[in-house]
Amino acid sequence: MSKRKNTIISALLLLALFGFILILERMLPPTHIALTVLKKSCIYALVAVSMNLLNGFTGLFSLGQAGFMLIGAYTYGILTIPVEARASVYMYYGGGIIQFAVPVAVGILAAGITAAAFAWLIGLPVLRLKSDYLAIATLGFAEIIRAVFMWDKLGVLTNGSNLLRKFPTFSSVTFPFIVAGCCIAVMVLIINSSYGRAFKAIRDDEIAAEAMGINLAKHKRMAFCISSFFAGVGGALLAMYQTSIQANTFKSAMTYEILLIVVIGGLGSVTGSCIASFLFIACSEWWLRFLDAEMYIGDFKVPLLRSGFRKVVFAVIIMIIVLFYRRGIMGNKEFSVEGICNFFKKRFGRKKEAAS
Repeated sequence: MSKRKNTIISALLLLALFGFILILERMLPPTHIALTVLKKSCIYALVAVSMNLLNGFTGLFSLGQAGFMLIGAYTYGILTIPVEARASVYMYYGGGIIQFAVPVAVGILAAGITAAAFAWLIGLPVLRLKSDYLAIATLGFAEIIRAVFMWDKLGVLTNGSNLLRKFPTFSSVTFPFIVAGCCIAVMVLIINSSYGRAFKAIRDDEIAAEAMGINLAKHKRMAFCISSFFAGVGGALLAMYQTSIQANTFKSAMTYEILLIVVIGGLGSVTGSCIASFLFIACSEWWLRFLDAEMYIGDFKVPLLRSGFRKVVFAVIIMIIVLFYRRGIMGNKEFSVEGICNFFKKRFGRKKEAAS
C-alpha cells in the first residue's frame, strides 16, 4: 500500500471517529460519564504525546510536565477572564493588575508560548544534566513554580492561593478533540521531519549524533521547548475542563500519571500514548468505579468491595501490563492501515498455507 493511500485511509478513519463522537454527544446527556472520559482523555493524550516527544523520541528524562501545564493554565485563565468579572475573582487583590481580556484562541496560544519561554530559560542550565539528574531538576522546577504561583505577593496576577474562575470553558467533546488532534498532528509532522530524525539520533547515541553534525544543545533545547509548548496548551485545556484553576491541582502526581500513560502506551509511539490515555482515564474514572461500592448477593456481602478498592485493582492491572508488555502496548510502533493489513495477512496467510 502506497504512503499516500495509507494517509488518505487514516484521515478517513479520523473523520469517522470524529463523526462517531458527534453522534455519541447527541445521544447521551451532557453529564454522562462517557463524555467526561472522552474530554479528559483528549487532554491527557495531548500532554502524554508532548512528554513522549521529549522522553521517548529525544531520550531526555524530564518530570516537569505538571509545571508547564500549570504555567499554561494560569496564562490562559489570567488573560481570558472577562473584565467585568475580574473584581469578583480578584476580590482580595483589588481586581488584579490586568484589566483586559483576549479571545480563547489567543489565550490558548499564549499559554503554549509562555510555557515554551519558561522552558527555554530553564533549559539553559538544566539541559546540561542527563538521566536521573535532569529528572530531579525538572521535578524541582515544577514544585518551585507551583509554590511561586501561590505566593501572595503575586496575588494581583495569579490570585495567590485562591481559585481563578469565570474564564471561558467548553462543554462539547469536539472542542478538546479538535485542538488536541491538531496539536498531535503538528507533533507527528515534527517527529517525521529532519528535526525529528535528529531527536531520535540523540536518543540512540549522543556521540554518534554529534559526530554526524547534529548540534546537541540546540536540538535538546528545541525538543524541550516544543514539548513544553504543547504541555502549556494541554494545561489551558485542562483549566477549561475543570472550570477553575488552583496551583495545588498541578502536583507531581499529575506528572507521574502522564509518565505512566507514556510507559503503558510505549516510549516512542504517538498512537500508544493516545490509546493509553483513553484506557487510563476510562479505567480510573469509569470502568472500575463499581469496585468502590459495597455489594450484596442476597444476605452475603461481597468481600473487599469498598471505597478505595478500585485503586488497588487498577494498580494490579498496571503491574500486569508492565510485566507482560515491557515496551508498552504499542512499543515504538504506530497504528497504520498497512500494519493492520500485514498483521491479518500473516495470521490468515499461515492458516491457508497450513490447510493447503
